[in-house]
Amino acid sequence: MVRETRATYLLSPSPREDVIHLPMITFALTAEKIDFSVCDTLMFSSKQAVKSAEAIDPGWKRTPCIAIGRATKEQIESLGGNVIHHPANYYADRLADDIIAYFSDKKLLYLRPKAVSFDSKGYLAQAGIDLQEQIIYETSCIDYGGDQAPKADAVIIFTSPSSIHCFLKNFVWKESYTAVVIGSATQKHLPKGAHFVVADTPLIDACIAKAKEVQSY
Repeated sequence: MVRETRATYLLSPSPREDVIHLPMITFALTAEKIDFSVCDTLMFSSKQAVKSAEAIDPGWKRTPCIAIGRATKEQIESLGGNVIHHPANYYADRLADDIIAYFSDKKLLYLRPKAVSFDSKGYLAQAGIDLQEQIIYETSCIDYGGDQAPKADAVIIFTSPSSIHCFLKNFVWKESYTAVVIGSATQKHLPKGAHFVVADTPLIDACIAKAKEVQSY
């Protein structure tokens, strides 16, 4: 008897082929302008931050950028920005260590969401580095009815801590679910006891590839 393929849900804002799109988050700008006078280098930690900066003031591209993650780097470059550094392992604490090592003499402006999972400003302050921050966008959860919950035995792809938070705000976690998470920072927000696997690299395409592996379990 051939086992039915497990349904796979992608909770990120952007859809992909071969998975069920169930976005959890919506975005809204929180700034009308960006004060570039306080910096000589910009710092981005997400694709959405780059898109938000572009919507507020396309002039951000005149300032060199530091990026967390390949997807953020590619978003900056696709819009014409200049990435001067991105950390090898994609995580905020590693980037903070790199800033301490290589960019302590720079005037950094972190263009960020309202909620962040890592306090870069506080971490860098311990090393005597004053990181300027500006909140340029915020996220909020999309509301769903209980009848829209993923099927039992589903594989669910989480691409951020916020996607987990919003999922649990809408639905009850079923023991039969398997989570595919984009990285360890996201994994820490899963419900206790949840079965999960981590993508080989922190990219959505890698999450989908891992989900296909899980489907065969």
